[in-house]
Amino acid sequence: MPRINMRLYKLLLAVVVITIFSCKKNSDVVNTNIAATVTLDVGYGADPLQKMDIYLPANRSTATTKVLIMIHGGGWTGGDKTDFTPYVDTLKNRLADYAVFNINYRLSAGSVNNFPTQENDVKAALQFIYSNAAQYGISGKYVLLGASAGGHLAMLQAYKYIVPVKVKAVVSFFGPSNMNDLYNNPVGGNPLLSTLVAQAVGKTPAQDPLLYANSSPINFITASSAMPTILLHGGADPLVYAAQSTAVKNKLATLGIANQYVFYLAEGHGWVGANLSDSFNKIEAFLKANVN
Repeated sequence: MPRINMRLYKLLLAVVVITIFSCKKNSDVVNTNIAATVTLDVGYGADPLQKMDIYLPANRSTATTKVLIMIHGGGWTGGDKTDFTPYVDTLKNRLADYAVFNINYRLSAGSVNNFPTQENDVKAALQFIYSNAAQYGISGKYVLLGASAGGHLAMLQAYKYIVPVKVKAVVSFFGPSNMNDLYNNPVGGNPLLSTLVAQAVGKTPAQDPLLYANSSPINFITASSAMPTILLHGGADPLVYAAQSTAVKNKLATLGIANQYVFYLAEGHGWVGANLSDSFNKIEAFLKANVN
């Protein structure tokens, strides 16, 4: 082949290669025409309480859009996803690359919907979200955030299950981690708290020790199962001892798993104002450092 043709051949080959890679890159670009959407009360099960509010960000992508699932508190017997609604915009503004799913679950009442109903509902909600990932335009990077009973459920789902997805990080506001200890060592020795735990679970630890063991997140923390976790607790919490959070912190630290324990000495079972803003600052920084 003459020299001039060889140069032309190489030039044409280079153009073809550049074109191919340019097309590939363009196909991966986020579609900037996708608008943000809000859809309330989407059912993930047959029960009226098996619903979620869905906040999808603009320009989302199955490659980059992370998932934040919010789980309300209420002692497993009360509460509602609307308890978290006032904080959705705060989280959306701080975590702009996240889709937010604020979920309800069936509540324990008398002999109805006792443990592990709430655990199963959280798992079902994750399965629903995961199954609709392409429709929602979200990735497989999930973070669970819960308060009180919701913190317990967030940790339990995250540490206990890898199906339908292995969670990337957990945020727990004063969530119980050891149900047996919650019953046997109520804050201030208050027997009413033990009664409330037994009513929600449906049995006492003596009646069903395995149920309490299987409902305790701390029992499922292993080097392979656990993930980065930020725990926030008040020193004056009248319902859940801070030791429930420090036990998780210590076990994670022993295993070398990223964790952060945020302690507000004078706060109770929830807080507002400057400390709440500080909590959101720390959650934002923790997730940006540990979920990629």
